[in-house]
Amino acid sequence: MTKTILKNIKLIIVGITLITIPSCNTVIKNKTPKTTSNLYKQKVDSIISIMTIDEKIGQLNLPATGPITTGSSKSTGVVKKIEEGKIGGLFNIKDIKNIYEIQKIAVEKSRLGIPLIFGMDVIHGYKTTFPIPLGLSCSWDMELIEKTAKIAANEASANGINWTFSPMVDISRDPRWGRVSEGGGEDPYLGGKIAQAMVKGYQQDSLAAEYTIMSCVKHFALYGASEAGRDYNTVDMSRIKMYNEYLPPYKAAIEEGAGSVMASFNEIDGIPATGNKWLLTDLLRDDWGFNGFVVSDYTGIYEMRAHGMGDEFDVTTLALKAGLDMDMAGDSPNIAASYTNTLKEAINKGKITIEDIDKAVARILTAKYKLGLFDDPYKYCNVKRSENQTYTQVNRSFARLVGAESTVLLKNNNQLLPLKKSGTIAVIGPLAKASNNMPGTWSVSTDHATAISVWDGLEQTVGNQVNLLYAKGSNITKDLALEKRVTMFGKDIPRDEKTDKQLLNEALSIAKKSDVIVATIGETSEFSGESSSRTNIEIPQVQKDLLQALLKTGKPVVLVLFTGRPLTLVEESETVPVILNVWFPGSEAGLSISDVLFGDVNPSGKLTMTFPRNVGQVPLYYNHKNTGRPLGNNEGKFEKFKTNYLDVRNEALYPFGYGLSYTTFEYGKIKLDKTSMTNNDTINVSVDITNTGNYDGKEVVQLYIRDLVGTVTRPVKELKGFQKIFLKKGETKTVTFTISIEDLKFYNYDFDFVAESGDFEVFIGTDSNTTLKSKFTLTE
Repeated sequence: MTKTILKNIKLIIVGITLITIPSCNTVIKNKTPKTTSNLYKQKVDSIISIMTIDEKIGQLNLPATGPITTGSSKSTGVVKKIEEGKIGGLFNIKDIKNIYEIQKIAVEKSRLGIPLIFGMDVIHGYKTTFPIPLGLSCSWDMELIEKTAKIAANEASANGINWTFSPMVDISRDPRWGRVSEGGGEDPYLGGKIAQAMVKGYQQDSLAAEYTIMSCVKHFALYGASEAGRDYNTVDMSRIKMYNEYLPPYKAAIEEGAGSVMASFNEIDGIPATGNKWLLTDLLRDDWGFNGFVVSDYTGIYEMRAHGMGDEFDVTTLALKAGLDMDMAGDSPNIAASYTNTLKEAINKGKITIEDIDKAVARILTAKYKLGLFDDPYKYCNVKRSENQTYTQVNRSFARLVGAESTVLLKNNNQLLPLKKSGTIAVIGPLAKASNNMPGTWSVSTDHATAISVWDGLEQTVGNQVNLLYAKGSNITKDLALEKRVTMFGKDIPRDEKTDKQLLNEALSIAKKSDVIVATIGETSEFSGESSSRTNIEIPQVQKDLLQALLKTGKPVVLVLFTGRPLTLVEESETVPVILNVWFPGSEAGLSISDVLFGDVNPSGKLTMTFPRNVGQVPLYYNHKNTGRPLGNNEGKFEKFKTNYLDVRNEALYPFGYGLSYTTFEYGKIKLDKTSMTNNDTINVSVDITNTGNYDGKEVVQLYIRDLVGTVTRPVKELKGFQKIFLKKGETKTVTFTISIEDLKFYNYDFDFVAESGDFEVFIGTDSNTTLKSKFTLTE
């Protein structure tokens, strides 16, 4: 066995006491940290008892040493600090040989030989990259989502990584916020299911297994509700909204056994999450039973000074006592407010105790035991495994499938899609050959040069059967400064020096020679993501002009839309015959898109965020509350003294749960096996669904419930179940849901989680606008 802690059970004499540091061979199979953390208490305590104060604080230190993808600080003198035991982990290092050498320094040159934990932003795949999380969520396929995380964990763990800062489970109803691209949309029920699937995929049944990595649920909490959709901004909401609408996905991830949690940048009830004791201790640990560790976001502790929470000692004390264990990227010369720079003196000042530090150290050491690092600190540094299990053809083929399954068909007039594999197709638009943008934002480990563009995907799949023509048509945007901001991190699309008119004329010339036009238009991958908020969520005007000019040629136009957020598409929805929302499909993007365009895959994706008509409707989401003056019509007609706008109808352009198929599905009547239930009872709800079209296809059958009367106001509709089914053309299936008391519970005014007796409506349909409903009663 390789050398482990204390050079493989080192003996240390402290005074006259001989202390043995035990190794651990336990395989963890339990789901939740609450049931496993005490297994390591004696081992952890024995280590803590021989640590110096500097070594203890070192375990709380997580500097950034690899490529910096967020923030502005950079740590220095890392090797020396590792030798001195002053670093607990590192993140954003990609090279497995480098990781091995660094781990060797920690294990063989530091006094106690405590191994490091290595983290990375493995957000939607490692090298094999899957669709951005918002796109992935539109598959509504939890097995598929879990498998993407499992593959990501296998590839990452084969390359030295044992900890990922994922999943991001923030609920958001504001598409201006760029980080909607990293989440699962607007719904707490679906968001919770996705959170569980991701945690399960990363961690499986044992963190000690070499192919799993520890997940980190982020951003705790409420980050997706930042005011004005502006990143890092203030969040202010009622506790009842928090408990019923925003906290459920975090809680679901904790119940699935997530090993760590990342604190968010925003404040909650006036106290930044990084230093919020109610959030990190009272709620997370005491109420939810979480026994993992909590890490700050990038320089989050230091940033509490700008929030106005005090000097460097005030903010570090606040964070530590709140339950914040590990300081990310705080160890830098220009950051005074870090654990490394303040905690030792804070003890002398009487602001904290050594016991406060010991609690945090214990949680981090426990995580390292769970990961098996004390048994074999080099278990994630197998070069042969790295070469054989990374970016394999099997993984890439699965990514191709996932990209197609996440695609959402928004419009398909006259069944223009699927296209025939014949004739001449003009591929026009600035994203047609932008392979480096196909993996999307937060694809830090992807080899962008090998990603497959739309053009390359079409050439590979139909190049021998179809005459393909290309023109760029336009730049991304007229604004050069803006274009530079949205093509960062190596995602640049070389700007054509031809005038807009010259580019447009070239495109029109190509279009006239074609039978059909595929317009590859929308956002670049860095138009969304961290620090990528927008106030105008339309397609950039120069691309809109290109699209409208292409339509005027009279040729059929298929809009292949790239986006990391819901966009306002009123003009496009009225004028373009086909809109295929592909998000950013991943490393195999071009092949995924080609599969859908030509019908090798029938699209089945459904939106997980509402698409508004204009930005003035934001926030817009399906599970809203009613008002005392609801609009009395469904035609969008204005009514004075009702809750509506003068200039636009209330409804979304494309609602939550919406997505078309190349085939059609007919829903029968809803059937209930009984019309009343008690707290100890269930109701079975079923519906017959028939594929009435000409293609085999998948349908996401969605169940919603409305609580008609409550002690607090209740949403007009809430998702409480869904099933993705496959139907051959002409086939009928009966889909059955079982409603239990848990589906009817909510947090009331006193924050009791209750189901209240009374009448409920149950809806089943193809999206959240369904009117197919029945009714049942909950009795006492």
